[in-house]
Amino acid sequence: MFAGATRSDLSVSEMDDRAVKRFGDHLTRCRCGRYSCADRVDILTGARLFLRHSQGVDTAVIRLPDPADSKPALLESFCQWMREHRGSSELTLYNYGLPIRDLIRRFGEDPSKLDAQGLRKFVLNQSRSSGWATAKRCTTALRMFLRFLIAEGRCRAGLLGAIPVLAHWRLSSLPRYVSPEAVERVIDSCNVSSPVGKRDRAILLLLARLGLRAGDIVQMRLEDIDWKGAWVHVSGKGHRQTRLPLTQEVGDAIVSYVQEGRPRSHTDRLFLRSRAPFRGFRSHPAVSVIVATAFRRAGINRPGRGAAHLLRHSIASSMLRQGASLQELSALLRHRSIETTQIYAKIDVTALQQIAQPWPEVWSC
Repeated sequence: MFAGATRSDLSVSEMDDRAVKRFGDHLTRCRCGRYSCADRVDILTGARLFLRHSQGVDTAVIRLPDPADSKPALLESFCQWMREHRGSSELTLYNYGLPIRDLIRRFGEDPSKLDAQGLRKFVLNQSRSSGWATAKRCTTALRMFLRFLIAEGRCRAGLLGAIPVLAHWRLSSLPRYVSPEAVERVIDSCNVSSPVGKRDRAILLLLARLGLRAGDIVQMRLEDIDWKGAWVHVSGKGHRQTRLPLTQEVGDAIVSYVQEGRPRSHTDRLFLRSRAPFRGFRSHPAVSVIVATAFRRAGINRPGRGAAHLLRHSIASSMLRQGASLQELSALLRHRSIETTQIYAKIDVTALQQIAQPWPEVWSC
């Protein structure tokens, strides 16, 4: 686009959305033979990104789009309340907004129309067309929305109990993990001679050695690394600040990326995209894609759909087999409650064998 603008005597300051549209129209008619139809989509996307960059727009802080053009005023008030009182991220508010928008579409923006029967019926309808996790997010969002209405005096406090609790047995599932040998193969699959390989290896080591979440990687900044004290400062769920020890292996990988692989950028995010415009990852799925690609590259099948969280489970299971206590595991994983960590006790086969009772002998009839 820049070359075409130069040939048309169009300066960078004169480029706008109309110029991008004309450029897109030109691509659909272009028969020069240099680009395929699929390439035209990428070229047009790159032109829009270049326009944002030339206008000084920080695309790293662009908010997630709403499913509709306009957000209801009641939903906007709820999001603002959540930012001020709960410190919720834009991704969390986006996920909350999906069922709340449907609720407002059904009952309107007058909270006085909400009743217990209607709320229960709404939740049941939502749960029939989705899995347990999605239905759980729906009930969580509605409870937070009702708390907001109650705090603002726009709803009866008793309605909070109208949201049904979905049937789910606590600690019924097993955490999925891979062996330590498989983890090492995944880490070693990175090509450290390339900038992307240096970045991916540093990310994988943070996930596999320190048990970080994908969201922790996205939010990590340059100043979060305390080189003198050998600490990594992490802002976890609910913006809870904590610090973890920076090992020599992880520190060397980060230094290699920062000095030889990280592109120049005005952002202070530690890990950046590998393609221009160089900015931080938008959300945690980008980190999961990096991990999933490393698993495929290493030829290891993942036990489940998770990717980044799989490395977190793997270090927890490995520490437990080596004799670490649940308290130590909880401190590393930064769980608020030890009850969350108890699920890992189910995979400690060695300890379970010590307390397992012999199967009672059954006499035949």
